[in-house]
Amino acid sequence: MMALDSLQRPLVFGEVLFDRFTEEASGQVTEVLGGAPFNVAWHLHAFAQTPDQGPQQPQGRLPRLISRVGRDPLGTRILQAMAEQDMDSSLVQQDATHPTGTVEVSLQRGEPSYDIVAERAYDFIDSALLPKAAPGTLLYHGTLAARHRVSAAALQQLRDSGELAVFVDVNLRAPWWTPEQVSSLIEGATYIKLNADELAILAPPGHSLEARAQALIASKGLTATFITLGAEGALAVSANGEYLRLGPPRVERFVDAVGAGDGFASVLILGLLHDWPLQQTLERAQTFASAIVGQRGATSRDPAFYRAFSEQWSQP
Repeated sequence: MMALDSLQRPLVFGEVLFDRFTEEASGQVTEVLGGAPFNVAWHLHAFAQTPDQGPQQPQGRLPRLISRVGRDPLGTRILQAMAEQDMDSSLVQQDATHPTGTVEVSLQRGEPSYDIVAERAYDFIDSALLPKAAPGTLLYHGTLAARHRVSAAALQQLRDSGELAVFVDVNLRAPWWTPEQVSSLIEGATYIKLNADELAILAPPGHSLEARAQALIASKGLTATFITLGAEGALAVSANGEYLRLGPPRVERFVDAVGAGDGFASVLILGLLHDWPLQQTLERAQTFASAIVGQRGATSRDPAFYRAFSEQWSQP
């Protein structure tokens, strides 16, 4: 198991797309930038741009997003949005054949359901254009990134290219996964994040969530597993036997749950890069995810949104 080198810039691999929301009452369609890897990269970049994130230079934590967009208006909007935020888009490939990704999001009482359109540009990430990663680099990816054989091959090549600390964000969206494929992605990972339903599907039998998480860690050689429990809180279990369970999150305002898990994952990664204690990491991840559900979509373009958390977390 490769130790994490927090001085290396994290790599984020996978989909960038537009979530298309249809309002329940009016039928109006709103397009919002999304895709779990893109959201995670956006959050990590925004936090790296804020002060008071610890003794190491934030430049070391600016993420590099590996994805692919179409040579179309939506792809142009993605690259423009990244440029406006001064995000590194040097590893975002452009595709003249396949269009930029889209997801049709339907909301019922704020809870989303997704129609993830097939054969999009991010399904065709070219392995010949992948970067070389230094040992210990954190690589984040989800399971949707491997739904197509082309991007799946690129991801595997990246994972095989060096001793990386791999963070897998499990996201079981029918029909874009199989148990064998997801099991293979978890094998050799360092950290994974999933929800309670996904744990029930993927983990060996056990008498409790903690026991099943520990069994999954043992069977796959993981360092830690993070489980989101929705309104019931969150759970973290590590290979050394440490576990921590948080109660229900405090949600002051609820708009929709889109991107809450991505916000949670981004702060988990931040905690790993900063070597925060487990309890502190989990509490901060939950707090940030609870703020994400108070806005439309998964990210914020307001630097003050991120600065408020950074300033709070820098307090002794």
